[in-house]
Amino acid sequence: MSTTDPAHAAASEEGPPADPEVLAERAHLAAARRALRTMRDDVAATTLMMSGHAKDEFNDEAVFRNRLRRLADLSDIPDAPLFFGRLDFDPGTVFLGDEDPRERSEGPDRVHIGRRHVHDPDGRPMVLDWRAPISIAYYRATASDRMRVLSRRRYGFTTVPTGPETSEAVLTAYEDEPLAAGGAEARERTDGLLAAEIERPRSGPMRDIVATIQPEQDDLVRAPLATTLCVQGAPGTGKTAVGLHRVAYLLYTERARLSRTGVSIVGPNRSFLSYIRNVLPALGEVDVGQTTVEEMLEAGLPERSRPNTGWVRRVETPEAARIKGEARMAEVLRRDLWSRLRAPEETVMVREGARRWRLYPEDLRPLADELAGRGVTYGSGRELLSHRIAHTILTLMEGAGHTCDDRTHERVRRDPAVRRAVTAMWPRTGPLELVLKLLTDRERLARAADGILTPGEQALLPLPGRPRGPKSARWSREDLVLVDEAAALIERREGLGHIVVDEAQDLSPMQCRAVGRRGAGGSFTVLGDVAQGTSPGATRNWSTLLEHMGRPTGHLSVLDRGYRVPAQIIDFAARLLPSIAPGLGAPVAVRRAPGALRITAAGDGLPDAVADACRTALTGQGSVGLIAADADLPGMCAALAERGLGVPVLGDDGTEPDSARLVGVPASLAKGLEFDAVVVAEPAAIVDAEARGRNRLYVVLTRAVSTLHVVHARALPEELA
Repeated sequence: MSTTDPAHAAASEEGPPADPEVLAERAHLAAARRALRTMRDDVAATTLMMSGHAKDEFNDEAVFRNRLRRLADLSDIPDAPLFFGRLDFDPGTVFLGDEDPRERSEGPDRVHIGRRHVHDPDGRPMVLDWRAPISIAYYRATASDRMRVLSRRRYGFTTVPTGPETSEAVLTAYEDEPLAAGGAEARERTDGLLAAEIERPRSGPMRDIVATIQPEQDDLVRAPLATTLCVQGAPGTGKTAVGLHRVAYLLYTERARLSRTGVSIVGPNRSFLSYIRNVLPALGEVDVGQTTVEEMLEAGLPERSRPNTGWVRRVETPEAARIKGEARMAEVLRRDLWSRLRAPEETVMVREGARRWRLYPEDLRPLADELAGRGVTYGSGRELLSHRIAHTILTLMEGAGHTCDDRTHERVRRDPAVRRAVTAMWPRTGPLELVLKLLTDRERLARAADGILTPGEQALLPLPGRPRGPKSARWSREDLVLVDEAAALIERREGLGHIVVDEAQDLSPMQCRAVGRRGAGGSFTVLGDVAQGTSPGATRNWSTLLEHMGRPTGHLSVLDRGYRVPAQIIDFAARLLPSIAPGLGAPVAVRRAPGALRITAAGDGLPDAVADACRTALTGQGSVGLIAADADLPGMCAALAERGLGVPVLGDDGTEPDSARLVGVPASLAKGLEFDAVVVAEPAAIVDAEARGRNRLYVVLTRAVSTLHVVHARALPEELA
């Protein structure tokens, strides 16, 4: 049964619908919202501190923070419906609480599936979390394997304004898919709401896809925490959504563990993180950090050394960026660091009471050599060397009949003579100091890179100018990765429990090592598309990338069914694949949209043609993105302003224009974003702007989920002609 016809939907907004089922479902939704408010009020009323007789500030703080998290978890999002589906099971399948079996209805067991768990004041579930085991059937049950499901119901919602900046999701339709008999035929007739939700126009940040997760996506979302999952996903296949929903699922199933170890999402830039920021809160998860690789690296640097203008003050040439990003640089840094060790030259003399105890250079040398050969970090080696020297002296003292204990050991270890010997043999250094000296001393670099980098490659690495210290140096993004590698050689850091890395194909090997260190002992969800690799160090092989991250046994899965991008658009963009990703299969779009692709040769009138294309796109629904080469976009936006079209530009810091349907997007920031309609201005300029320009163009052409209009004055790349 379906109530998705336009006439019914319109009636639902103007007055009571004729269908009593819609009325009943609306009533259940309203009751669930009231129950959620009650749940939140109960948490808000909890006592914040323990009794005065057993005051415990640490526990008080923990209770306070937990209450804030629970309040955020239980906050209603009016324009996101609390439930999106319903399952009717065979009688006796589901047990939802302490109800008396005699009070159970004789009909099917019925559960509503939603974004979070909601129960009534008596504790009886009104909405079950989509992550609960019983909800798996909503995504995976079929006519051939119905998983004891009699019928699956999907709901249609309309967003209705309730104020100047507020809106509410109103239930307007439902669609039943019987699985017990004739389910295969019924599915073909009753998938309208599913398709409508997938194709629904969007504006602003990314939405969750919890109502439309497909079986192959659900398998990945519910992968166990211990699994490092790598997803190769073509445009529109939902790989980013899979990663975010996996985080929500893992926090549901492994909350106690992950609350101790932490979870983080690493994205390519702030614009991307701004785009996905609302997905996890809509799923009830608010305690997940989001960062970029650059921010992650800068967070580990000492605040006192930070320049006033920020760390990154220079852009490397593509060739220098490629070399600094290669794994060979890790060995160069390791060599340089451990070359600082010095052979002992002086005798260590320690006074203990009336006696003097001596260790000669030949006694000290084996101690340092043994530690250096053990694989300890450089900083730990310094600490251990002082203990080794103290232990050797205590052995001499005990051999002479002295009684020694831990206090004696610590006193000898801190003796000025021992400390001087450790400093002479094992000099103290920091990661900034190490990298700065390596990249400003050509002779030192030549020694460390001998046999690893050619002289020509070495010549590309030094920092410009003659910096006096870390604050005055003009660091690049690639330099910060070297600093992070040096920091790991000096001291190990604690790792997170799970990290999601999106657009991972653009990570250099050295960046992979940096991200991998932060997940030591945990697991990863690695998302990307090798065809969309645009950085100088972009990977062409997922197994190699996983090895650099320290996860060579990660499980690789491929998503190649595109649900958002129409076939006309994806087929057009896929013409570039033989050039940019040989051997990679073309994605398969599951839907076609009439008029989805349009190509206009503008001749000498490019600004006028782009303006016309933008105006046409604005006659439709949803967001519109004007994408052009970074250098060309400001001039294009100025030309459109002269023609009466204001086009605010997306910022690389994540700032986004307020209430603007039409947004100018530099090609370098388009990755990971989606718009209902996209106007691409001058593809040839995008190709010419960088070494991997065709990869960048492939990214740009696949940002549209409804219509793509390509406007060009110059000849199109030959693959697209």
